[in-house]
Amino acid sequence: MLPGVASGDGTNSTAGARRSRLTEYAETAAPAERGNPENHRQGDSLSPPSNTNSSTRPLVDELARARRDFAVRVGEFRRTAVLVPVDEHDVPLTGDYGGVRWIYAFSDEAALARYALARAEGGRVWAYQRWLGARLLDAAVPAVGVPCGVALDVGGAGALFPPVAGIVPDRVAVDVSGERGDDR
Repeated sequence: MLPGVASGDGTNSTAGARRSRLTEYAETAAPAERGNPENHRQGDSLSPPSNTNSSTRPLVDELARARRDFAVRVGEFRRTAVLVPVDEHDVPLTGDYGGVRWIYAFSDEAALARYALARAEGGRVWAYQRWLGARLLDAAVPAVGVPCGVALDVGGAGALFPPVAGIVPDRVAVDVSGERGDDR
């Protein structure tokens, strides 16, 4: 499906893929840890901006701040190496939801372990590759051939990077007209 994207040189990279027995990370994936506020950075909440301060700050300012915060998060993701689970053919693990194919990526082995345990597949060996977020958004997403985004830390406190302008290349963004490059 994505030949050569993972290794960049067109070779089969499964042989060099790091394998992890995810049960080794079961302690890290304990449910009590998920709710611990020390495990989350400030601003990691995926909830929409609240209106609690609407009387002191206009909604427009709050939306502008939320957009800036998301742009910062996209920039951080683009510069970060993430784990992408792959099958025996080096095809990334994906899921379809809402008419979009989502490539699953994980911030670390503990996040991948939590996902595997939630699927009751913690005992199997998971092959994965380490990719930069930019490579996922700029190379893997366009190669899929259907509307596609990236789901970071599926099943946890992750983030979705949908196929829209400013996140993926305009030629595959669902909110940009293919003829003129205008917003739809």
